[in-house]
Amino acid sequence: MQVTETLNSGLKREIKITVPAGDMEAKLMARLSDARNKVRINGFRPGKVPVQHLRKVYGKSFMAEVVNEILNDSTRSIITGRGEKAAMQPEVIMTEDEKEAEKILAGGADFEFRLNYEIIPAIEIKDFSDIKVTRQVFDVPDSEIDEQVKRIAESARSYEPKAGKAAEGDRVSIDYVGKIGGEAFAGGAGNDQPLVLGSKEFIPGFEDQLIGAKAGDEKQVTVTFPENYQAAHLAGKEATFDVTVKEVSMPGALEINDETAKNLGLESLERLREVVRGQIENQFGSMTRQKVKRQLLDQLDASYSFEAPSKLVEAEFNNIWSQVNRDLEAAGRTFADEETTEEEARAEYMRLAERRVRLGLVLAEIGEKAGVTVSDEELQRGLFEQVRRYPANQQQEAFEFYRSNPEALNTLRAPMFEEKVVDHLLGQISVTDVKVSKEELMADDEEAETAKAKPAKKAAAKKAEKPETADDAEEPKKKAAPKKKAAKDAE
Repeated sequence: MQVTETLNSGLKREIKITVPAGDMEAKLMARLSDARNKVRINGFRPGKVPVQHLRKVYGKSFMAEVVNEILNDSTRSIITGRGEKAAMQPEVIMTEDEKEAEKILAGGADFEFRLNYEIIPAIEIKDFSDIKVTRQVFDVPDSEIDEQVKRIAESARSYEPKAGKAAEGDRVSIDYVGKIGGEAFAGGAGNDQPLVLGSKEFIPGFEDQLIGAKAGDEKQVTVTFPENYQAAHLAGKEATFDVTVKEVSMPGALEINDETAKNLGLESLERLREVVRGQIENQFGSMTRQKVKRQLLDQLDASYSFEAPSKLVEAEFNNIWSQVNRDLEAAGRTFADEETTEEEARAEYMRLAERRVRLGLVLAEIGEKAGVTVSDEELQRGLFEQVRRYPANQQQEAFEFYRSNPEALNTLRAPMFEEKVVDHLLGQISVTDVKVSKEELMADDEEAETAKAKPAKKAAAKKAEKPETADDAEEPKKKAAPKKKAAKDAE
């Protein structure tokens, strides 16, 4: 086998591999000899079939297997032998001349093919001592726990039907059909919808117009969708809802005690408070983690400047761009609505894709040198967590999909590996804890978002900043209106 480099430009490589016809013939004859004792052909005793007869019957198919074996075995070994790492699966280029292909399969010509690929650049890991991050910490007060426990108790509160008029705090069950300009619009209808008046669950003005209604009443409610309503085709428009009140119920006493906790499947109110505290601390802990990680990645990005493999950047850009366009379409918005153009947006997201690829390569190199790995047990836990995000009736199917699809399973392994590398780095750099208020912790860094992803809606920008993951599980879509946040819920 002869290996000749035909292109070496930046990260791009092309090599030509030539396997002499004699070597191809030897591999073919070895296969024919092995098959001689296995095949059964009418008119010949086992093991007595002439090799030339076998060649006449199986020669081309066996030579095709030889070709595939060479391609599969040699591609990785050749690149590794050159001391290189391919950024993506190399492109294999073979002859398209049918006569030439026939000669190769007949053993009458050398087998030549080329490999086109990009290499991962050599990355020299720098000292981490200069990296300094601030970790914002919010100590969850008891009042925050009390408030959440009260909300949970409210959701478990009992209601009793009443014959009188609905008052604020009462729960009504309604059917409704929304119309704009006399025409019903998609997502604007619902049946047996429970609604606590005063909860502000629906858009402003809707609940107020149902106060005083009785079971059996039919009312027409007129409201105007907010100008910033996420479904752009509804934003700012006046709509009427034909509403039928099917039941009015009054709330029972709000009880926050051990019995309330037991109704929720917990042994005591104390245990309920423990669970709530854990959930809230995890939520704010995730916010803290994301802010620390962003600071870390920003400093790594400033420290490393190298050419990223174009194919990786292109693939990353396509992922981001698809998500941006899906988000814009779901919101009924255009690039003009976001005060930009498609050309400007493409340029911004291409820069973002390059950043993500560079950081991914840096983190991979750091992790490899530090011996960071994702164990099978950790991957299994990650798989179960991912599957739980799917609707119950789809979980088994999702589980089987990931277990039988190595590439899909890799989409779970990659972000887990990245988080473990981040953990490793946080143990190497300077981290200063700073106590902050809830408002400070929850505040978005608008300038940072704008700098990284100026043209996009914020939700798309945040998704683009996240590491590559499996597609989110599609949740059952809720009714789009008249709920105040329904467009967001339905995404």
